[in-house]
Amino acid sequence: MGKVQQHYDEVAEVYDDRYDRSRGREYYGHICRHVLACIPEGGRILDLGCGTGLFLSAYEHAGGTGVGLDISRGMLQKARTRCKTCEVIVANAEILPFADESFDGISSLLAFSYVSNPEKLLDEAWRVLRPGGSLAICTLGKHFLTTGLPAVYTIAEMMKLKRIGMGAFGERYYDRNEMTGLLEDAGFDEITIKRCSFAHLNLVHPLFGIARKIEPIVEERIPHLAYNILASGKKSET
Repeated sequence: MGKVQQHYDEVAEVYDDRYDRSRGREYYGHICRHVLACIPEGGRILDLGCGTGLFLSAYEHAGGTGVGLDISRGMLQKARTRCKTCEVIVANAEILPFADESFDGISSLLAFSYVSNPEKLLDEAWRVLRPGGSLAICTLGKHFLTTGLPAVYTIAEMMKLKRIGMGAFGERYYDRNEMTGLLEDAGFDEITIKRCSFAHLNLVHPLFGIARKIEPIVEERIPHLAYNILASGKKSET
């Protein structure tokens, strides 16, 4: 995790240039709406891998509050400025520093692929969720478009390219069955798995605009073409 932490400390100043402007804002906003639909409204959430606080801010504006957790101090400095009512802390998502049943919801956007022990993270997430609470994870999915990414990222690292997410970090990509199994083993019920995001921010104009127009059709009818996988589940009331 030290390599990932160093990378995001280094790119913290330019992170929002990628995800909070132009195509990046549309791409990230689309993911946000999917995740918001899976967690309780107006509650207290824990956002794992919160980065600069983009999702926390969206949840805050929707009437909720919460805690953001990240391993990058540089990213959290930005999050503290953005989120007025939310707390942010440096911590490892696999060892959560919270009491049992502390949160109404848990979210994670574009960070789960970095986790070295997803089983432990999900066990911890289940522990700190209140009964009836929900978890929603959006991460890059496993399909033909992601099979070559490890090689691309390794080459980018060798070339010392300083682009967000470009590095050999040992990321893991998941399919429907893998995400379902992970959530089931952690004790979650009412599990739903779906694909989202066909209009990736790396697409050039006018391809991005075209992809945005047909994105709802792709997500509904040919979801295997969507880039991200969204997994959600609920902690039983009993």
